Amino acid sequence: MADWATISSLATAGGTLVLAAATFASVKSANRSARIAERSLQLGLRPILVPARPEDPPENVPFPDRMFELPAGRALVEEDDGILFLGLSLRNVGAGLAILEGGYVRAARVGAGIPHADPEQFRLLQRDLFVPAGATGYWHASLRDPDVDMYRELRPAIEERQAISIELLYGDFEGGQRTITRFGVLPRGDGWSAAVMKHWSVDAE
Repeated sequence: MADWATISSLATAGGTLVLAAATFASVKSANRSARIAERSLQLGLRPILVPARPEDPPENVPFPDRMFELPAGRALVEEDDGILFLGLSLRNVGAGLAILEGGYVRAARVGAGIPHADPEQFRLLQRDLFVPAGATGYWHASLRDPDVDMYRELRPAIEERQAISIELLYGDFEGGQRTITRFGVLPRGDGWSAAVMKHWSVDAE
């Protein structure tokens, strides 16, 4: 004779197990959908900086003591009266606004296999510079103190027209998705050209 109490208990337990499995699958699917949505949102805000295209307009790059007109796709590397002036004309090929935070300069061409500088070592900009998505802009810096290590290393490289590297630290308009892009800067004719060497996602490291 069937033990209906036992059968009922087993049926209830089985139903609970099925419900738990369905709930787990539903939560897992919802979490996956949330991650996909978050990733899509991040991609919609992520900036990516590269050198400006040759057909882009030149940039007027201001310093306290003078102004430079920087052709698109070129780099500013100049010594004047003991001051080292640096600059890059940029294009943002990402989908979000780029907020530039700082730069790090090496007096040599550094390959993509060499790690980027620690973000704490970057020289921060005195004011924010931004490059809108799909538009152009610039980064600039000057070195004026000959006792600073970076100045002592960089000035001979500039005078001898040797290749240098510039790393830029930037992020989106919320301060997230921080990225470091390394540019190789090479003598070209009577000026200097720039090319991307590597991008790093700092927040993902």
